[in-house]
Amino acid sequence: MTGASIAGPVALDRVGDALLEVRDLVVRYPVRRGLAGALRREPHRHVSAVDGVSLSVGRGEMVALVGESGCGKTSTAQSILRMVDATSGAIRISGRDIGGLTANQLRSVRRSMQMIYQDPYESLDPRFRVRRAIEEPMVIHGIGGSKRERERLVIDALERVDLSPADLFIERFPHELSGGQRQRVAIAASLVLDPALLVADEPVSMLDVSVRAGILSLLDRLRREGGMAILMITHDLSTAAHFADRIAVMYLGRIVEEGPAREVVRNPLHPYTKALMSVVPKRDPRDRTQPQILQGETPNPIDVPSGCRFHPRCPVAEDRCRRIDPALHPPAGVTAEAHRAACVLV
Repeated sequence: MTGASIAGPVALDRVGDALLEVRDLVVRYPVRRGLAGALRREPHRHVSAVDGVSLSVGRGEMVALVGESGCGKTSTAQSILRMVDATSGAIRISGRDIGGLTANQLRSVRRSMQMIYQDPYESLDPRFRVRRAIEEPMVIHGIGGSKRERERLVIDALERVDLSPADLFIERFPHELSGGQRQRVAIAASLVLDPALLVADEPVSMLDVSVRAGILSLLDRLRREGGMAILMITHDLSTAAHFADRIAVMYLGRIVEEGPAREVVRNPLHPYTKALMSVVPKRDPRDRTQPQILQGETPNPIDVPSGCRFHPRCPVAEDRCRRIDPALHPPAGVTAEAHRAACVLV
């Protein structure tokens, strides 16, 4: 990888190891009762943003976490990076549990974990030139022994994200850049620390369609050439299918289906995944399928339905779906666990 002179603080044992391991992650946000509720001694309530999520991402692998808005994708990403504290569960980076680390202990680990935000118009400080925006993480983490060395690393980071020649961009302010160029600068600011894990939260949803492919191809190249692990948060199954190795489909705080990207797209098992796939445009205009429009709204995460949490909107729900809360498992008669779904009908 270009810029390999910056050694990340978390070492990897060998290619293919699980760099990120998340087990039974739970994130709950308390709901304020207010004065009247406290006087009436109403019970404390909470929003179940993430409810028992387990996933892993290997070095050089891209895993897509897919689901509609409000399903808990961003809360999962933020808890993995310790931007919010998890209620329970384990988060391991290269085997090291970071859940109980203090702020000082997290400082060195954060060099190995970086995030790309959804909105490039908000993620960059409008007062900072491109040079300072990329240089600031190095100053915070004490990288680069001199100003000249940091400038070399800034130029190298810009070249890696295809902002070339770097001299044309390094002294610009964010308002002098296009949306795609801003997102590339944000990616460069993350790459300058040479992270082992990159969490991309809807990295192209705010960009024009003509720019999206370039950003996604850039991320794909970074993980293939540099061995970076990428967890991509998205609501677009077609994007996930094209770039990701594996897909995890999330609904109301829980993963309801996971497996190899092509397998999930070609043979969806869970009714929710089937509904998402039914509205993805087909390449062949003659391939006409009836979109499956889910009825009703996503249930309130404060009051999660009993049994399978998807049953109020499921078109094939049975009586037992209201009682049984299924775990992820492969289809009946299949021993391989590469493709699993949380549905009693699978």
